[in-house]
Amino acid sequence: MTTSIIVGGSSGLGRAVAQRFADRGDTVLITSRTTAHADTVAGEIGGLTRGLAVDLSQPETIAAALSEVRAVDNLVITAIKQGVNSLADFDIAAAIESVTTKLVGYTETVRALRERFNPGASVVLFGGLAKERPYPGSTMVTAFNSGITGLVKTLAVEIAPHRINAIHPGVVGDSAKWHDAPEHPHLARTPIGRLVTTAEVVDATDFVLRNTGVNALDLFVDGGLRVT
Repeated sequence: MTTSIIVGGSSGLGRAVAQRFADRGDTVLITSRTTAHADTVAGEIGGLTRGLAVDLSQPETIAAALSEVRAVDNLVITAIKQGVNSLADFDIAAAIESVTTKLVGYTETVRALRERFNPGASVVLFGGLAKERPYPGSTMVTAFNSGITGLVKTLAVEIAPHRINAIHPGVVGDSAKWHDAPEHPHLARTPIGRLVTTAEVVDATDFVLRNTGVNALDLFVDGGLRVT
């Protein structure tokens, strides 16, 4: 029996990953900031899925929030506090919350669960294409997604022999955020002639979790946009 923990699994790509794992029979634990929302989504996903309240923006609470987790085979962390924040109109409080969530919160989650990793356990952290392709207002998003690269490199050494990799999705065309924007500027510049799909991001996540030779990798799922 495989136990998969999806931190941030109550929405977006995290939920899609959780659904894939639940459909194949994993015991799945998804997190949200509130118990009510986590439990509601867990019921919608079905199978052996449970919800748990974890707030990565409050890293000192993470270990206690995860105390009921007994074993981990797959740990996927997708949670993000995202928003427009530029140097010209800088919101310090929002910047602190977003960086704390993505870097301190991710690190503390791995630390808190490390001793409960099963022998073949693997970790995936989510970054994003803004790491390489900044856009107006992406000051903090670009910064913390770049930080994911450094975090994966150091954690690959610190949690060895367990593996850890990063997924950096491009614009996901069928996501709730973008499915009603068919003329996204990236479309014309993407070599595959379309935006990537949720299923492709989920498949990439599954790949780096299960392929035992892949470690400390930044995997971009962007349809080749970075080369144009």
